[in-house]
Amino acid sequence: MSQPKEPRPVKLVASLFSPRKELIGEALRLMSEEFGSTDYLSRFIPFDYTDYYREEMGWPLVRRFVSFEGLIDPSFLPDVKLFTNGLEGRFASAGRRGVNVDPGYLSEFHLILATGKGYAHRPYLRDGIYADLTLIYRDKAFRPLEWTYPDYGSKETIDILTKVRRKYVFQLKERR
Repeated sequence: MSQPKEPRPVKLVASLFSPRKELIGEALRLMSEEFGSTDYLSRFIPFDYTDYYREEMGWPLVRRFVSFEGLIDPSFLPDVKLFTNGLEGRFASAGRRGVNVDPGYLSEFHLILATGKGYAHRPYLRDGIYADLTLIYRDKAFRPLEWTYPDYGSKETIDILTKVRRKYVFQLKERR
């Protein structure tokens, strides 16, 4: 029989994209006020894997990945998603988002993103939020799954997340 135990803390990460770099900066500032200092911030990356957001947000879109220094309890993810949904609403105009924020967390084993949309691979957490198993870490690398969005399965994104994971593993060792 397995014995329940507290989970290890995880690394809070997010992807932000917008047609306006300054909105990403402002959203990052507000996220830092809420979740603490960042310890990784990617360069601006063109977000051109899909034109799904073109009508709503405009074009071209740029993206940044961020991770936060403090580790969190994984059960905090719905609270993070509700906060970032509020940010998206704050920067919306006439029903159109100015910035898209996709929060999630890294553990030693996977990348989980938070979403408001349920599906077969998205177990329900609470408060209308689901966990999206996006990448798994196996054989010393992140691996996409059949449902992983192409941008998250790209070499560039996986390289970024691998850097963040190294930092996270180091933080876990420091805590022991």
